[in-house]
Amino acid sequence: MKNAGAIGWSEVESGEAALIARCTTGDEAACAELVAAHQRMVYGLAFNILGNRDDALDLSQDVFLRVFRTLSSFRGQSTLRTWIYRIVVNQARNRQRWWRRRHRGEQVSLDDYLRNFGDLEARQDILPDRLLASKETAAKIWQAMDHLPFEQRTALILREVDGLRYDEIAYSLDIAVGTVKSRLTRARQALRAELLGLRT
Repeated sequence: MKNAGAIGWSEVESGEAALIARCTTGDEAACAELVAAHQRMVYGLAFNILGNRDDALDLSQDVFLRVFRTLSSFRGQSTLRTWIYRIVVNQARNRQRWWRRRHRGEQVSLDDYLRNFGDLEARQDILPDRLLASKETAAKIWQAMDHLPFEQRTALILREVDGLRYDEIAYSLDIAVGTVKSRLTRARQALRAELLGLRT
């Protein structure tokens, strides 16, 4: 295992271990509880990686299907949350490859973001200037992130948006902790260059 933060079953929270055990026996209430506990995280990560609401919803469904198909193989090598992060990243990577093979055009993720989370233009007269400025800054950052390679963008999202530790990112991406750090350094440099390009 490449991640430095692997844990054993003895360290998995007892409530989580019990929930996993119930899910693997086909307990529908337990499965619904697992989905409820993680669906916001799964959708948020999928949306941040893919930049499209419908694709994120589709991917979220695929992720939970995958979770329940493979949950019996979960051995406590990470927290359940980190294990699910890994599934989201793998499913998103597979979807990106599928798009590339079919020559799918670029995503207009900025437009999707504004459409799904609301454009402030109609209400800006009642909002403080600072809020509007932060919204514009966030939009520019996401626009710049759309131009980063998948692996760099994903590492940056896991660290800066979802707040994962280096060992959790390493497990989620199936890479060494040192690779995580160097990938994040390159991602930040590339993001800075993209933002400077948008500014000029």
